[in-house]
Amino acid sequence: MRILFLAALFAGSLLSSSCSEAQTGDKPEKQEKSGKKKDKKSKKGADIENLNQVGTLDQVPESSGLALTGQPGSFYTHGDDGNRPILYKVDTKGKLLEEIEVQTDSFDWESVTRDDKGYVYIGDVGNNNNTRKNLVIHRLKPEAPNQVADIHLKYADQKDFPPSKSERNFDCEATLWHQGQIYMFTKDRAQSSTSKVYTVPDQPGSYTAKLLTKLAIPGQVTDAALSPNGRRLVLLGRQEMFVLEGSNLADILKATPRQISLSGAGQTEGAVFTDDNTLYISSEQGSLYEYTF
Repeated sequence: MRILFLAALFAGSLLSSSCSEAQTGDKPEKQEKSGKKKDKKSKKGADIENLNQVGTLDQVPESSGLALTGQPGSFYTHGDDGNRPILYKVDTKGKLLEEIEVQTDSFDWESVTRDDKGYVYIGDVGNNNNTRKNLVIHRLKPEAPNQVADIHLKYADQKDFPPSKSERNFDCEATLWHQGQIYMFTKDRAQSSTSKVYTVPDQPGSYTAKLLTKLAIPGQVTDAALSPNGRRLVLLGRQEMFVLEGSNLADILKATPRQISLSGAGQTEGAVFTDDNTLYISSEQGSLYEYTF
């Protein structure tokens, strides 16, 4: 009996050891699957859901805006403060297609937008120190870059140049064209809490920008994009964006912004919709992204 008992005990020990090895052997398989998921995710831009890096802007110095060209599969972009007055035409991978030298000055180009007649509007409205009195939007057709008309503007509510530090909300890096107006969204350098929305007509001349509203944006706006159906507005920030939706732009400007993190995507400065659900984003570091809603 003792021999039978010891034999049974020995067999049970072997069975227990075998089960333990089998369980231990399962763990590497699970880790391997997890690793594959990480590899797949790393192909996305900065590991952000719905964001994919699709190209690089190697020949564009500090991309600071994006606009459609009117030709499928291409964009206009430009450099930031201190760069030459050049519009760069690039494809959806960031490859340079054309350099267009605009016959005007470049003090601080910060945005570019396009209307439905083929005019491009370049916002020389960067105003980091809130001291500028020469704010201007250049209007031209890219095929005639030596024929530039200017839209000069000032803010009715700016009395001091510069204002006190707590009131410095007269920098603008975001513009968009809509129904004969240029919409301007300020970059709140004082509190990073409010983007003021102004408009000026899209015709050459000198104007006092009309203050439409103030948006509660907990960040600093670097570009603006409106979907083709006019129902979704994106205000881009640095490594984040704010989405507002409504039946039209007037309703959108009353909506509550939805914040989406773009952490890791770099200093995001340019944005434009190619269709109602696809947004392209550029960064000063030269990355070109596609975001899908």
